[in-house]
Amino acid sequence: MIRNTVKTAFLLGAIGGLLVICGGLVAGRAGTLLGLGFGLVVVSGSWWFSDRLAIRVARARRLGPDEAPGLQAMVVELARRAELRAPRMYLSSCPQPNAFATGRSPKHAVVVVTEGLLALLEPAEVRSVIAHELAHIRHRDTLLTSVAAALATGVSALANLALFSSLLGGRSRDDGPGPFGALLAALVAPVAAGLLHLALSRSREFDADRTGADIAGGGETLARALERINGYAHVVPMALAPAQASAWVVNPLGPGVAFARLFSTHPPVAERVARLRARAAHPAAGHGLLDR
Repeated sequence: MIRNTVKTAFLLGAIGGLLVICGGLVAGRAGTLLGLGFGLVVVSGSWWFSDRLAIRVARARRLGPDEAPGLQAMVVELARRAELRAPRMYLSSCPQPNAFATGRSPKHAVVVVTEGLLALLEPAEVRSVIAHELAHIRHRDTLLTSVAAALATGVSALANLALFSSLLGGRSRDDGPGPFGALLAALVAPVAAGLLHLALSRSREFDADRTGADIAGGGETLARALERINGYAHVVPMALAPAQASAWVVNPLGPGVAFARLFSTHPPVAERVARLRARAAHPAAGHGLLDR
């Protein structure tokens, strides 16, 4: 959608400008030029390679044409219902049940599912989760989500590096405001998280739940799937950068990761489930994408 494209452009520009400003404050004119160069690399790389980063972070591999034939046939059928080209399917070895979609356009879309999703959920629940991810692809959420996660991850890593370098010392007064640079670096990660929140409205999950229920033919199985995935996330949290958690169908980090709350862009699962079940109980009250 045009709105998501505009948000993506704004986010890329904001991060690029933030890097230039931080570079200038930490190291003067040389830092400004360094920040500009690094910003151009980060922004362009996030646009073109954010999906590959997400796949790599998930430690996923592409399914061959003869692997998981039931799953791949399910995806083709659901994509037809959603009026989409079937996305490429990737499998992560993670034992936690979860999934996400990525890609800069529906033509380049990818859906990643974990081994835990296929092993621990019923086929109908897996189908509803795939439908939810196809809804994200149809709404063109995937570019924005992937770029935002890549940018937030990169900026947070840069902030940690700058803070670590400043704390090691070795700067003279003539080199610039070292302590101020350390403080600035410590604040960059929360700023990156704030930009992530601004870009990724929580309503996108409610919209994808609603459209995914339409694609799958009902919302009760998706409600059950969300409850089960959320329960496993509390027991088997996933090891990944907090900024990358925004792409998954349910926040995979669980409640034990305090820093993850800073980057959380998911609405509460209980609220998502309640909305799905209320809509299933009163189907005439709301019409989804496929009803139009």
